[in-house]
Amino acid sequence: MASPAPAADGAVYATNGGLTDPLLVSANGHGAAPRKAAYGAKGKYWVAADKAERRAAKEAGGEEGRALLFRKYKVKGALLHPYRLLIIIRLIAVLVFFAWRISHNKSDIMWFWTMSIVGDVWFGFSWLLNQLPKFNPVKTIPDLAALKRHFDFSEGTSRLPGIDVFVTTADPIDEPILYTMNCVLSILAVDYPVDRLACYLSDDSGALILYEALVEVGKFAPLWVPFCRKYSIEPRAPESYFEHVAPPQAGRVTQEFLNDYRRVQMEYDEFKVRLDNLPDAIRKRSDVYNSMRAAEGDQKATWMANGVQWPGTWIDPTENHRKGHHAPIAKVVQDHPSRGQHHGSQPITESNLNIGTTDERLPMLVYVSREKNPSYDHNKKAGALNAQLRASALLSNAQLIINFDCDHYINNSQALGSAVCFMLDQRDGDNTAFVQFPQRFDNVDPTDRYGNHNRVFFDGTMLALNGLQGPSYLGTGCMFRRLALYGIDPPHCRAENITAEASRFGNSTIFLDSVSKALRNDRSITPPPIDDTFLAELERVVTCSYDKGTDWGKGVGYIYDIATEDIVTGFRIHGQGWRSMYCTMEHDAFCGVAPINLTERLHQIVRWSGGSLEMFFSHNNPFIGGHRIQPLQRVSYLNMTVYPVTSVFILIYALSPVMWLIPDEVYIQRPFTRYVVYLLIIIVMIHMIGWLEIKWAGVTWLDYWRNEQFFMIGSTSAYPMAVLHMAVNLLTKKGIHFRVTSKQTAADDNDKFADLYDFRWVPMLIPTMAVLICNVGAIGVALGKTVVYIGTWTAAKKMHAALGLLFNIWIMFLLYPFALAIIGRWAKRPIILVVLLPVVFALVALLYVGVHILLAGVIPF
Repeated sequence: MASPAPAADGAVYATNGGLTDPLLVSANGHGAAPRKAAYGAKGKYWVAADKAERRAAKEAGGEEGRALLFRKYKVKGALLHPYRLLIIIRLIAVLVFFAWRISHNKSDIMWFWTMSIVGDVWFGFSWLLNQLPKFNPVKTIPDLAALKRHFDFSEGTSRLPGIDVFVTTADPIDEPILYTMNCVLSILAVDYPVDRLACYLSDDSGALILYEALVEVGKFAPLWVPFCRKYSIEPRAPESYFEHVAPPQAGRVTQEFLNDYRRVQMEYDEFKVRLDNLPDAIRKRSDVYNSMRAAEGDQKATWMANGVQWPGTWIDPTENHRKGHHAPIAKVVQDHPSRGQHHGSQPITESNLNIGTTDERLPMLVYVSREKNPSYDHNKKAGALNAQLRASALLSNAQLIINFDCDHYINNSQALGSAVCFMLDQRDGDNTAFVQFPQRFDNVDPTDRYGNHNRVFFDGTMLALNGLQGPSYLGTGCMFRRLALYGIDPPHCRAENITAEASRFGNSTIFLDSVSKALRNDRSITPPPIDDTFLAELERVVTCSYDKGTDWGKGVGYIYDIATEDIVTGFRIHGQGWRSMYCTMEHDAFCGVAPINLTERLHQIVRWSGGSLEMFFSHNNPFIGGHRIQPLQRVSYLNMTVYPVTSVFILIYALSPVMWLIPDEVYIQRPFTRYVVYLLIIIVMIHMIGWLEIKWAGVTWLDYWRNEQFFMIGSTSAYPMAVLHMAVNLLTKKGIHFRVTSKQTAADDNDKFADLYDFRWVPMLIPTMAVLICNVGAIGVALGKTVVYIGTWTAAKKMHAALGLLFNIWIMFLLYPFALAIIGRWAKRPIILVVLLPVVFALVALLYVGVHILLAGVIPF
């Protein structure tokens, strides 16, 4: 790889000959210790796969002046070939197992045998859907030094494409304002040409508090952003920086940095105080204005600082000013840096920072709240994103777009440039529709009890899809090409002379003109003058009726009428022939907040899995949709849409230990011993394949085990609930209910993981509780039967009992996190559960022995 090359604003990107991402090193040592992703033993299992391409590009001198901007790696044959061979061997073993079971169709309960055959066939089919797309894992690493070398000019300017950044929030209570504002601040401070970057905040609540919080960001950002640029601060979200980075100590850093650090920290503390005081400030101000108009009989309005009634939701709701019913709002908080106007309040008067040559300019910052009306379907997050897509087209019309949930922030200031590497690469950059980053979270408990990190999926499954047509869109941290979102075909199969039609894009002349410019790649860096006429048009494109009778939500923009707009939007784009890329960085690109409370986590899973099933039963079914999608890519989408069905059979198997309560022996398959041995071999082979996967994916055994445990918990709660929702949907035509995942945590200043120990009972947990009780009881009864029948059981019966007990114990291990959730704060000492469970087993065993003795003379055993 290239030798270390300086990056903008004092950062240095170092690379070496192994498989590592560009590693951010602070020139002044003031950044956070890198939050690293798991990398397959730093290249131990990977080898360069693009040597021929690089040699050809070097000989040809590049193609039209464009360079190779990312490096491609494949799994070494020493690991990949055994991995593929083991998959084939297991497939053969599964087929042989099915043939053996059918040829030995002997069971004590034939209906259960038939059902188990159906379940096993489904398990095998589901496993195959999950495994086939992983045949060719490919890792792609952005080459930021090459990007800088080819797209930055010596005088400090750049010819990089523009980027519009979308941030979406739905509720200032469930999604704390401080999270949202830190997300915005990290975007404003990102290392990307400031005149080619714009940030749009979509507020679906229409609350004045979010707009005024954004105005407060406009005051604090002129201090925070230059500070980050001057000292190469990482991460660039102040809350995360001041929380995770140790305070500087005198004598170990320059006095100048120490003074600046203290000043910025003090201003940030004041910034947080102002955010906390906003509700009271807005209420008091509104009371004053309303008291002045009391004689006029006006309703109690909510007032902005400039004495104008807020057009969104009011503190005291009324018609046209309540949640779900308010006017469209679009306000430019911070104008384009070429004009440098603050449309909100003025920034902090004097920064007292010795900026020197550091760029003080800020990207454009815009507040958008689309119109809400009870007469229209608002189409959830997809509707908000499409409103941002149209509003941004009028203002900045950037070629590239990246969206974030409001609880995420940019953790690596070079992240946007990394995604751009894939979009501009000479090999297939023009046909790349989107670049997806893995999701990382920094609030998860150290043991990741509920599998929030989900690294098996992000670092395994998604990385494997990189070897096909690319990863699916995962809802946040994804950079799109604007034309792909507009439903335009990729260049290699695009028709000529495409026109922007009102029937497809809506009847806004300015917006249609922006689409035409996007098709011609004709974009001005500076947005048009912002006058009243332009603002009126800006608000018109975010009205709730604008996309009616158009292709918005179908063939244009993010897809409507489904709970998981991300997967189906990615499927629609892949189906047009576009590809996508997966961008992993050693210093994680983005970090966010995950629900560490079990109930909130399961609610999130219900929506995701329910939306996946909705996709299967829609016209976007992977079997019939996407005429240009590759076969194995289609298989991967099919797996994403049907996996919740697996839970039905898992739940049935998990409840089968109730058969321990039957006095006589009951066997699902005869000969039972051979059946269990075959089953164990097939299960062990799954985990052998998993062991090889975690080698090339770079995840840990703990990650793998947590994935197994939470899949079992989800398969006995959230996934069956999603299947039930889907059945109701098919009968009643009512979709999955969208519930914003609450990011509020339990009020406990002394324990940042207090939410982890808060058990909130909901009906979907009934099956999981039943499975737990069933298996606890089964183990206890098995121990009791051992005491009662130990002298009369044959060796075969003892073997059968031991094998059956092995299944129960395995279920208990998988449900261990759920058992911890039940005991609440006692789970802080897991040893309690280790002691409690054997006691319960013993009590059940004693109960069984006692009942057996009492009834021995009445009921023959």
